[in-house]
Amino acid sequence: MKLTGNTIFITGGGSGIGRGLAEALHRRGNKVIIAGRRRGHLDEVIAANLGMAAIELDITDAASIDRVAAQLIADYPELNVLINNAGIMQPDQVGGRIDDALMVSTITTNLMGPIRMTSALIDHLKTRNEPVVAYTSSVLAFVPLAMTAVYSSTKAALHSYVLSQRLMLRDTKVRVLEIAPPWVRTDLINSREAELAMPLDAFIAETIAVLGTDSDEILVEGAKPLRANPGPGEHGFVNSFNALMTEAHGEILNSM
Repeated sequence: MKLTGNTIFITGGGSGIGRGLAEALHRRGNKVIIAGRRRGHLDEVIAANLGMAAIELDITDAASIDRVAAQLIADYPELNVLINNAGIMQPDQVGGRIDDALMVSTITTNLMGPIRMTSALIDHLKTRNEPVVAYTSSVLAFVPLAMTAVYSSTKAALHSYVLSQRLMLRDTKVRVLEIAPPWVRTDLINSREAELAMPLDAFIAETIAVLGTDSDEILVEGAKPLRANPGPGEHGFVNSFNALMTEAHGEILNSM
């Protein structure tokens, strides 16, 4: 996608990867509007980035999505880029009884939310110049982390949805991109101090560079081995990956 001259809406833009992408794209001369549920986080971001705007959004609420979409179209008619970034990640117990509230909130936020958000804006985006719909999935879409099985499943489903939507929009101007991060140092599962996780600044810089290419999948180098894994022998890779991550997660919890 082009990296300048866009009007960009980013969900989950108040922290982590969403904030990093918003600030990086803002610095390149794009009009950036961020959204999230926590007004204080949004205000902090726009105070630090003169000219950026923010809208409160509950990505789990279909009515909130429709309201925000209508406001965006009215206030920012040049909107041509949507980055579906909002998401939650919580440990679960796939080996036993799953917490129903956790399951519903994760699926509603991570899968239904971006589908609804795109649906609410897609007809408008089709009328814009160089329109883009991007989704932040995860390398866990390809190699699940067993301790966050529901989260991993939502990202796998989102990847599948992206493939279908890209095909169905092939005869329009809309490009459909998938950003699949590796483990990045954010607030997800207390990862800010995780040595195995990629520093956020480095991830954002590399991601922006790939966004500026013709690639449909936005992968940093550290994500590529996990993206390449699916196939007949994938289970052994999944088992070894989870053994490593279980050990790393235990070290994080013990340090808190």
